[in-house]
Amino acid sequence: MWPALLPLIVGTIEKIIPDPQAAADAKLKAMELAQRGEFAQLDADTRVALAQLEVNKVEAASPDLFRGGWRPSVGWVCVAGLGYDFLARPLLPWLATLCGFTVPALPPIDIESLLVLLTGMLGIGGLRTVEKVKGRA
Repeated sequence: MWPALLPLIVGTIEKIIPDPQAAADAKLKAMELAQRGEFAQLDADTRVALAQLEVNKVEAASPDLFRGGWRPSVGWVCVAGLGYDFLARPLLPWLATLCGFTVPALPPIDIESLLVLLTGMLGIGGLRTVEKVKGRA
């Protein structure tokens, strides 16, 4: 928000304050306030991310499959979907034809949604691997 408002504020200061030194001081003060606002937003975002990280740690450490088992189950769903789309769907009709059967074309799945989910999980998994390699996990 501040980057959009800052030029308007600076232009207004130039029109209101005729003294160049006072105008420069007022501009500097406005920029400092804008920067503090951006830092405050960044700090708030960082605190939210850290709080979510703590929740994730607690969930992952839980022996209860209802709380700690949802991540692996989502991973297995992704593996099953990829296996179906890249292996079973192209190979099953071919194998059936070799064996003398006629099979209708297998329906495709929404691979885009599956890949978005999988890449997000792999990104998180990659960070965990880095932690393990560095001995912090």
